[in-house]
Amino acid sequence: MSRLLSVADYERAARARLPRCVWGYVRGGTEGEASLHGNRAAFDAWAFRPRGLRDVSARHTRTTMWGQDWAMPLGLAPTGLAALVAHDGDLHLARAARGAGVPFILSGSSSVPLEEVQAKAPGAWYQAYLAGDRPRIARIVQRLQAAGIDTLVVTIDTCVAANRENNARLDFTIPFRLTPRLLLDGMLHPRWSLGVFARTLATRGVPRFANLYEEIGTPITQEPPQGFRTGRDQLTWDDIDWLRGQWPGRLILKGVLHEHDAVRAQQLGVDAVIVSNHGGRQLDGALAPLHALPRVVAAVGKDFPVFMDGGIRRGTDAIKALALGARMVFVGRPTLFGLAVAKEAGASHVLALLQDELARDLALLGHPNVAELEPELLVAA
Repeated sequence: MSRLLSVADYERAARARLPRCVWGYVRGGTEGEASLHGNRAAFDAWAFRPRGLRDVSARHTRTTMWGQDWAMPLGLAPTGLAALVAHDGDLHLARAARGAGVPFILSGSSSVPLEEVQAKAPGAWYQAYLAGDRPRIARIVQRLQAAGIDTLVVTIDTCVAANRENNARLDFTIPFRLTPRLLLDGMLHPRWSLGVFARTLATRGVPRFANLYEEIGTPITQEPPQGFRTGRDQLTWDDIDWLRGQWPGRLILKGVLHEHDAVRAQQLGVDAVIVSNHGGRQLDGALAPLHALPRVVAAVGKDFPVFMDGGIRRGTDAIKALALGARMVFVGRPTLFGLAVAKEAGASHVLALLQDELARDLALLGHPNVAELEPELLVAA
């Protein structure tokens, strides 16, 4: 890993290690991938205006959120099916985040039971895909409380399945079906086939959606009785209002791009929002989160926590989002790249690279810490 010096290096290494179908799932977006590419291009729309001759000898990346200290204002976004990238991938990511002192959001579409993740790497936040079914939501809440989860992240941009054409072209479907193309793909990647696929079958059996429902779900090769997305198109603001009354912990809405939605969440007592377009994996052509961020922050005010994910690959990317008002940013694909290369150690190294970049770039900007970042540091490029 000493020769991997950036997220881009890890991306290239991950592509070489993963089967084409898994790589396509990790990397890809939807339809023409306009949102996927737009997320990255948004950062190029801003340039820095650094200040010189400032004492930055005591610089640091630490931040505090809800009374808890974090090593940097950067965490791990929820990434579904991480167990296809590495054996027990969800657990490796949780351990990497805990070791780095940053938040980790466990995806509802994950394979390691949340109870096991919480026992071996305590402190994970849980991301839910909820149907408009209050009795079922209540049962999920009971499971989270029993496991000691204190932060619930509800994704609001997946009311229906996205049109992920690239996955279909590579025979990557849910429910999963083994095809001749996938068999050949696995044969051409023996390290993944033995270290991930075979090892998972030997230790846990066929991967399951362990955290999508109030109980351990069906194998990924089977359609669950209740369907993967049944009822999500019925979830409304009234359900979020009801959930706020049922859930005693912190409640976050993920997938906000419109400032009116952020204000509505604030009015309902939601604790924070994550400005996100699902990494370009849902509505293609949706606004890049970095472009939506300033309007959301202006609408809810600086005292209401606004987070952001989407397209962050460098410390400079994180700084631009923080300068535009994000209190914290989250990365998804970068730590999956690290996971593919060296499991927990790879994800930890990616986080270390981003923190080193963040600290260095703060100094070059003339600012000793993230608390002093303001929009005036940027100019439209």
